[in-house]
Amino acid sequence: MVREDVRNIAIIAHVDHGKTTLVDELLKQSGVFRENQEVAERVMDSNDLERERGITILSKNTAVFYKNTKINIIDTPGHADFGGEVERVLKMVNGVILVVDAFEGAMPQTKFVLQKALELNLPVIVCINKIDRPEARPAEVVDEVLELFLDLDASDEQLDCPFVYASAKGGYAMLDPEDTSTNMSPLFETILNYIPAPEGDENGPTQMLVSTIDYNEYVGRIGVGKVDRGTISVNQEVILVNHHDPDKKQKVKISKLYEFDGLNKVEVRSATIGSIVALSGIADLHIGDTICAADSPEAIPFQKISEPTISMNFVVNDSPLAGQEGKYVTSRHIRDRLLRELNTDVSLRVEDTADTDTFKVSGRGELHLSILIETMRREGYEFAVSKAEVIYKTDARGKKMEPMELAYIDVPEEFSGSVIQKLSLRKGELQGMSIGQGGSSRLEFSIPSRGLIGYRGEFLTDTKGNGVINTIFDGYGPYKGDLTYRSQGSLIAFESGESVAYGLFNAQERGTLFIGAGEKVYSGMVIGQSAKPEDIELNVCKTKHLTNTRASGSDEALKLTPPKILSLEQALEFIDTDELLEVTPKSLRIRKKILDPTLRKRASFKNKQ
Repeated sequence: MVREDVRNIAIIAHVDHGKTTLVDELLKQSGVFRENQEVAERVMDSNDLERERGITILSKNTAVFYKNTKINIIDTPGHADFGGEVERVLKMVNGVILVVDAFEGAMPQTKFVLQKALELNLPVIVCINKIDRPEARPAEVVDEVLELFLDLDASDEQLDCPFVYASAKGGYAMLDPEDTSTNMSPLFETILNYIPAPEGDENGPTQMLVSTIDYNEYVGRIGVGKVDRGTISVNQEVILVNHHDPDKKQKVKISKLYEFDGLNKVEVRSATIGSIVALSGIADLHIGDTICAADSPEAIPFQKISEPTISMNFVVNDSPLAGQEGKYVTSRHIRDRLLRELNTDVSLRVEDTADTDTFKVSGRGELHLSILIETMRREGYEFAVSKAEVIYKTDARGKKMEPMELAYIDVPEEFSGSVIQKLSLRKGELQGMSIGQGGSSRLEFSIPSRGLIGYRGEFLTDTKGNGVINTIFDGYGPYKGDLTYRSQGSLIAFESGESVAYGLFNAQERGTLFIGAGEKVYSGMVIGQSAKPEDIELNVCKTKHLTNTRASGSDEALKLTPPKILSLEQALEFIDTDELLEVTPKSLRIRKKILDPTLRKRASFKNKQ
């Protein structure tokens, strides 16, 4: 049976090429919203962090109707750290729309997501977006995309893909850049004509692969997937099996079934092949599980999710200021919250350590873990985290291997020398260099993942905010040797109390301060960055001694340089391996792992031996 009334597509692209804005327009023009309804921009980016940062973190399902055909659309993340989301959802669809910026062209993540789609033999519609940009170069970008197809060994059928030219912001699409159009109809028509309708055995035993897990406090785990065979119904007795876990055979019952309609989930009694559905009522449901008819347990093959490459320790906060700002502070609170995150984030790993107050959390990159940290602090959690470290492996011959990245860097030509120098110090190898439009250089580096830890802030400073860096995981390579993360030491508070202007005035000559006057500090807390390579201990609580004599000019107002207030990402980049970042709902404080100065000196002396 072929279901001509359904199309299932995923929208894939590099970060910031306009996927979510494109979905907005498809929703608007298919009549999902009332004419007088006020609609926020990027309506699919539903959580606060997605809206603030302008990135998609979690893939989202929606559905629109066009000419009596239901088009199920999945909006996927474009950032490399959330690649695990993209890999999974492609199992649910029959084709993809690859969105490419008409100016930037094919970027690293474009290659990654396209490769995943081609491996699954999915038909691709290429949408050249932002053609209304003044510097758009659609003809060159088409050539770049076709070259990318050839590089990825696309078949002749895949190479013969349709190109659509669009402005998601302007709300129109065209089949030729010379055409004129006022709406998205050409894109809708291309989807209907080019993306195959789902087909399968409508009367066979039920079979559905769970590709995404949602979580709701009221109904628990919600599995989302496409019905591959047969019909699935409410109250149906089914069996859970898993391709990678042959022993798993669990009988369960489906309590609720939903289909997507616009931005809503609509309860249905049953669904047949090709439908993308969400179901609840199964407590022990995982991504990659196949839901089958009780008498026909056949698991659908499912690629394993890529392993994490970076880890950091989440530690119960034990600083002198612990417990004053957070609502959830104990190891049980933190552990439960981290395990709950595993319900929806498959690329994350959480492990207990020998210390009951420390948990090792592994993810796909610094952004991946910083999003989790920011989410937890907004929920009222208080804890400390260590510097991110890469996860090493050993090969068959026992050699140490480390994760490698390909870094693509676009910078104005005058800054390229500085970038090459900095990345060479971080064990990066220049693979290629080309001069782009408007005097910008494109550099391509192969670099260990740890060489990029803490580099982005420095990169923005070196390029005066004009550089763009994109990275993509490039497998494991031989260990490249030791490297130093930071050339400057820390300014450390010597005693506990409240910072005062007099103490800060004397301290600011020694480096860059992170705090202002009137802030609580404690012994061992990092209050700034030293101008020298070594750490310096200072007393910022010191007040001026009062005397009976007064000289003219001795009581002039002290001029303090405004402190450098670090964001979460900047603080995570700054901390060194012997430091922790104290995270609370209200504050971010950097501190030494060992607060006592004598014990700290002793430990550092031991490490040097």
